Amino acid sequence: MADSEYQINTEIKQYIDNNGGSYSSWYVGITGDPKVRLFEQHDVHENGDNWIWKEAGSNQEARNIESYFVNDLGTSGDTGGGDDSSVFVYAYKINSHTEP
Repeated sequence: MADSEYQINTEIKQYIDNNGGSYSSWYVGITGDPKVRLFEQHDVHENGDNWIWKEAGSNQEARNIESYFVNDLGTSGDTGGGDDSSVFVYAYKINSHTEP
């Protein structure tokens, strides 16, 4: 079940704050398939890396959340990607083995 935009912003922000580093050392994006995006395309390690994803209520909510992190908080990432199925917001801590 999808969480509210405010709740997702709060949970991802708390996760980042609790797992260290500046916001610029984290990547935030949107996708329709968070497992493929994180673990196959970004090369995030499912075990050992810091990552989180949340399901938004709509593609527009996911885009709003992504914009908040990228434009307001300064995380890495780029707004404007994804498609209509992109309702998941994900974040991961950038490592030498991850692919932005």
